[in-house]
Amino acid sequence: MDRQAHILYVEDDVSLGFVTRDNLELEGYKVTHCATGKEAMEKIEEQRFDLCVLDVMLPEIDGFDLAKAIRERDREVPILFLSAKSLKEDRLQGLRLGADDYITKPFSIEELILKIEVFLRRRKLVEGHKTAVYQLGEYHFDYDNLLLEGPSGKRTLTQRESELLRYLAERPNVVLRRSDILLSIWGKNDYFLGRSLDVFISRLRKYLSADSNLKIENVHAVGFKFVVP
Repeated sequence: MDRQAHILYVEDDVSLGFVTRDNLELEGYKVTHCATGKEAMEKIEEQRFDLCVLDVMLPEIDGFDLAKAIRERDREVPILFLSAKSLKEDRLQGLRLGADDYITKPFSIEELILKIEVFLRRRKLVEGHKTAVYQLGEYHFDYDNLLLEGPSGKRTLTQRESELLRYLAERPNVVLRRSDILLSIWGKNDYFLGRSLDVFISRLRKYLSADSNLKIENVHAVGFKFVVP
């Protein structure tokens, strides 16, 4: 992917988790590592990921239940299961839940990295063929043509306004961190760009104000949440 891909990695084995995360970061990926299903559940409530690597046997919430929760929020993010179990029933259950692949422990780091590269490349190709058109409440947003049309008429957005609105539109009803937005849209995170982000958020609120059900909420000390009915 053009930007640094963000991977959710859930593994309760401390040593394996450390080694795997370290190797993935050496490959250039941004990795959020969680040791429990509960911790991972909190992370998926807050942000979106480009790919998820889930151990099946986890304390509190297992990998299968975690995959269900992820699929409810994002039907397309690649999910790879890691498990010491090799039973056919477990593999089938994982695939039925929407997993893209199932790797049996012990596994090689090289195999995991290769699979991650394949699925990220495949997702990029799929996204590249999508028509970037969104229905946001009473508004129709055409990203490719920079057009926002709604109760207040038709408006041509700037490229940056369109990029920010698309970022929000693809992540509705979840908490979005300021740092993630800045890195994705502007390429870096600093104080002055943060002030620019606030200006653009204010503009989008104004553009969408004719639909009272659409809100870009401030989340104190974290970022924003785009509330879409």
